[in-house]
Amino acid sequence: MTKKTNKKILIAGVIMLFVAAFISFKIYNKPHIDVSTATPNVSMKAGILLTEFLNDETEANKKYLEQIIQVSGTIAEIDTNKNGNAIIVLRKGDDIESVICHLSPEENKKTSNLKIGQEINIKGICTGYLMDVILIKCTITN
Repeated sequence: MTKKTNKKILIAGVIMLFVAAFISFKIYNKPHIDVSTATPNVSMKAGILLTEFLNDETEANKKYLEQIIQVSGTIAEIDTNKNGNAIIVLRKGDDIESVICHLSPEENKKTSNLKIGQEINIKGICTGYLMDVILIKCTITN
């Protein structure tokens, strides 16, 4: 290879390194969304959200993935994960599928007053469908 070719390759490599560093910096410093103060992009019943994912998961992902969604539904389960954060499961009747809401740590205290069968409104970020619709960073809104 000639010196010109080596120089061009070196310059291209340095430019790619700077671009990668810039993108990494932007992603690392991306502001976190405060779901509790954010306005939901959409509000709906948990059963409707489930039905949309069951009917056409690809289209539902386009509409709801990474969106702040407020769902209303009946509490089927209240549990905690290994980190001690509360999880509320909303289910439509006797369906197997559900909307699983992973609460923010600040919301854990609110679960002590909740009961299975109670109607509730929860707002969170939709991360998709894995046998259930998953919402994270959830806050109780009622």
